[in-house]
Amino acid sequence: MAEDSAPRFSFPAICRKKVTAAFDGGRLTSDGGVLLLAQAEQRLGIAERLAACITDPRDRARVAHDLGDILRARMLAIACGYEDADDLDTLRHDPGFKLALGKLPGGAIGLASQPTMSRWENAPTTRELVRMTGALVDLYCASYPAPPAAVTLDIDETVDIVHGGQQLSFWNGHYGERCFLLIHVYDTATGRPVAMLLRTGKTPSGAETAGHVRRLIRRIRSHWPDSHITLRG
Repeated sequence: MAEDSAPRFSFPAICRKKVTAAFDGGRLTSDGGVLLLAQAEQRLGIAERLAACITDPRDRARVAHDLGDILRARMLAIACGYEDADDLDTLRHDPGFKLALGKLPGGAIGLASQPTMSRWENAPTTRELVRMTGALVDLYCASYPAPPAAVTLDIDETVDIVHGGQQLSFWNGHYGERCFLLIHVYDTATGRPVAMLLRTGKTPSGAETAGHVRRLIRRIRSHWPDSHITLRG
């Protein structure tokens, strides 16, 4: 009995090379670069650092997806251009993403689904968010082999325009848009990110900015007590 097979299509040869389109490649991914991102993330330990800042109240005997893996999948998806949590409903079965999280592509269990992602995106408390920010500052400080004599940090805002009624988005008269107004800090010498703060769309007051700067400097000082720190805004 003849076996069914996927049809093949031949195209004109290029430089005497035969060109054929086939559809029997098996499980494929268009995001092979996610494996390189996963290696970089594992070396830095970003997901585990952030997961350690969040209380996980789940019964460990019933947990299918570790919190570190949930955060890792979300970060890798965003880095690959999949900004929405519902993209994970498809990506959770993508062989590239499964390999990036240490799972076999043919395994029956996929990565965490969109509902799981959405629950955890809203789970951290204010204190836990502060700890997560501190963990990223710790990561920045650890990127230096030794405390530098001096660093210059740029602090600035970035408008993130929203298209809906997202919580804490406000109208900003300067930008003429309903938005979030993020505060971000970079090391001017290396371009490395130091801290990011997602905040409401209103322009921050001097007192608010001073509070953020005070907490940032305190965290950096815990690693570099003698370094000279210059802030540019």
